Amino acid sequence: MDRLSSTTIIPEAFQGAKDDLTTQLSLVWSQIRAPLIVPLLRLAVFLCLIMSVMMFMERVYMGIVITLVKLFGRKPEKRYKWEPVKDDIELGNSSYPMVLVQVPMYNEREVYQLSIGAACGLSWPSDRIIIQVLDDSTDPTIKELVQLECQRWASKGVNIKYEVRDNRNGYKAGALKEGMKRSYVKQCDCVAIFDADFQPEPDFLWRTVPFLVHNPELALIQARWKFVNADECLMTRMQEMSLDYHFTVEQEVGSSTYAFFGFNGTAGVWRISALNEAGGWKDRTTVEDMDLAVRASLKGWKFLYLCDLKVKNELPSTLKAYRYQQHRWSCGPANLFRKMVMEIINNKKVTLWKKIHVIYSFFFVRKVVAHINTFVFYCVVLPATVLVPEVVVPKWGAVYIPSIITLLNAVGTPRSLHLLVFWILFENVMSLHRTKATIIGLLEASRVNEWVVTEKLGDALKTKAGAKAPKKPRFRIGDRIHLLELGVAFYLFFCGCYDVMFGKNHFFIFLFIQSLAFFVMAFGYVGTIVPNS
Repeated sequence: MDRLSSTTIIPEAFQGAKDDLTTQLSLVWSQIRAPLIVPLLRLAVFLCLIMSVMMFMERVYMGIVITLVKLFGRKPEKRYKWEPVKDDIELGNSSYPMVLVQVPMYNEREVYQLSIGAACGLSWPSDRIIIQVLDDSTDPTIKELVQLECQRWASKGVNIKYEVRDNRNGYKAGALKEGMKRSYVKQCDCVAIFDADFQPEPDFLWRTVPFLVHNPELALIQARWKFVNADECLMTRMQEMSLDYHFTVEQEVGSSTYAFFGFNGTAGVWRISALNEAGGWKDRTTVEDMDLAVRASLKGWKFLYLCDLKVKNELPSTLKAYRYQQHRWSCGPANLFRKMVMEIINNKKVTLWKKIHVIYSFFFVRKVVAHINTFVFYCVVLPATVLVPEVVVPKWGAVYIPSIITLLNAVGTPRSLHLLVFWILFENVMSLHRTKATIIGLLEASRVNEWVVTEKLGDALKTKAGAKAPKKPRFRIGDRIHLLELGVAFYLFFCGCYDVMFGKNHFFIFLFIQSLAFFVMAFGYVGTIVPNS
């Protein structure tokens, strides 16, 4: 057989340039661009535009509903019966529901006194309330401090129980589940839950429990979060903008339309019979609160959100803590969606419209599409169209829709409108982390059940500020440089440079600013930097 010449395998164009790597890469690009890259990129643009329209319609729908609710909607006290629990001369205090207050905590050195003190300060007949501190701390010193604090309140006549277990199985869900097994819980009618950094006002129970007493169809009363450290740094202001929209719009719309929304895991009161009917706490995902809420809703129970009732709490102010929190909040819902979608479809107790709301609006658009589209479209696909000018993104998809979505999202925090550009850049960077977590949840990959307790600083920074200034912490590359963010930053910067030299869309302005945001986040120069943390 005649020996095959190299030109039958490698095109002639490559022969003359085989020693020039740059030229060869350019030729490879020209060979695959038209038949492969262009069609794939057009498909990606098409899918991203569909997801953008879905997000747009969801935001507009909620904007219309919240406007109608604010203009014509009745207050919770008008939609449901509410009147103070009345004293009974014959029954005495036994006419009041027995309330259990659970405070789960894990190594909460900075905030344990605040949370226990706030729980013990709740106003309610003293013989009709039990404070249950669920301490999963692994630090013996902190464990002893928490126990001593409980003993101090017990000496004042507060009915407080200090509960520990010999393992951390199920994390927070496991602790809450174990707490519900105690014999004294059987006499309780309601359970209020407060995470370790939450500080309810004394009248919290007076404003929530009567709804459960007079409305047997209600299972959950959820209060709004009020952030005590929102002004600590720019990162906490960005978080406030995102969470204020969630509480001002998403929770209010869900409560007013389908009497369903996701339990926030804290600052809420459950009817114990509803909690038990729904199957109790489960630790199959990292969002045990949302899991319980969906299961209770499928049993026909209704939820009520009280926007005017606010509970103080702390936002994570270090980038490390915020990244861990966002991983849990993005991975958990996606994983729960995977586990529950068929259960929701096959449910016979709720209406078709409520099923559509839970599956499409609550889960698919808000918990999956929103994260993936924000990163893929604005940080991958849109910049790629600069390199492939044959693929054009319509102006309505690249400019108008995201602008309207952003403005609708900003209504929750009017005081931060001047920070809107920073919020957009920050959310785009965090969308990388959320997208990764969402995919992990959908695929049930290795980190699907990763649970890292969000670090709370409490008054730690104030204490350190008053003390002698500590030495500047040593810079460690592994702790401060985030390689994924760094890679995206270089990609956006390259696309920006290419657009300056060859492009016509003037995307380079956005690309350079967004790449700078990725660089800043990649090197960890965001949030509060705690010495020796």
